[in-house]
Amino acid sequence: MAAPSIDHATVFEELQVVRRAGLLRLRGSELPALETAAASSVTARTRQGAVEALLRRAVGQLDAGTLRTAAEYTLGLTQGTRDWPAASRRARAAEVYRVSEERFRKHHEVMVLGQVAEHIVALAQGGADAREEDAEPGGTHRFVDVLAGRRTVRLTLHVHPVDLLRDVDVVVSPANTYLALPEPYKSSVAASLRRAASVRGVTGDLLEDPVHDELRTWLARHGASGRPVLPGTVAATGSGALARYGVRRIYHAAVAVPRAGTNDYDVLPADITRATSRALALLAEERDRYDPPLRSVCFPLLGSGRGGLPHRVSAAAVWGAVEAELARGARWDVHFVVHTPEAAREVERIPARSRPVHDQSAPGRSV
Repeated sequence: MAAPSIDHATVFEELQVVRRAGLLRLRGSELPALETAAASSVTARTRQGAVEALLRRAVGQLDAGTLRTAAEYTLGLTQGTRDWPAASRRARAAEVYRVSEERFRKHHEVMVLGQVAEHIVALAQGGADAREEDAEPGGTHRFVDVLAGRRTVRLTLHVHPVDLLRDVDVVVSPANTYLALPEPYKSSVAASLRRAASVRGVTGDLLEDPVHDELRTWLARHGASGRPVLPGTVAATGSGALARYGVRRIYHAAVAVPRAGTNDYDVLPADITRATSRALALLAEERDRYDPPLRSVCFPLLGSGRGGLPHRVSAAAVWGAVEAELARGARWDVHFVVHTPEAAREVERIPARSRPVHDQSAPGRSV
């Protein structure tokens, strides 16, 4: 029997099937081209799992922003949308581009699925080489032992979207100096946390937006409504619906300074270190106000998204403040969350950075 064709047109047609059926109904769908592409480029236990992994990998290669976000909603890859009907997913994707559902169906949806199809074809053509290159040891949760002062501490590294964090007391979220949250359909860390913390109806309609509302209240209370705060400022809010998953607080770290007349930001490593230090000080202030006391905190690589900092620079800036607190004897349970293998590798290189200069050639020695 001849292998199914893995060309752009065939893959595009099958993506339309996925869009209509949704991820929960893949079992009953005929997707020979997608299954063949998945078999050559991803590893999974089931046919449906392989197709979903292929979709996530292809969508993850799209440019971050409206294109990737719309693709995630269209195919039901966004957290909490896999059981949404096709019409609800299309409506939310249309909101991303701020167009009517009909215009999105005729124009943007074709473009979005076409881009996903291109990446799937490229992945299939890469075959085993692409799968080997993409494979990362250690899974989505890893541990990194680092030296802080005269003791070794263990960091927990999460390699998955920030809204999948569970049982971490505090999550630090990057923010601009106006502490203005991005729209929840965006793909940034702050947008993902806002979306995950919100309360929605069964069709995805927004019922409550607690993080946004609390942040507005914080600004009003501190007389900062409509004006920027100093870089390095940290504002604390509750976690809304994330509380059910063990996330109790969100610390909004103002590290991105909007560049006048553009949609870009300027981020300085010194401001990231200052914000990290302030977040840990705030954690110490709030610790005993909760039962049980706050103990764990999770950092993304602040400023490495729209801020444009290399992952290496961001990791060093965050770790500088964390290491100082741990070296002084702080007993925080420190986590990092990243979304890509490249970012994970920079966190895993922290032990080399924390080793004394005279010990660089002896990674197995302790001091």
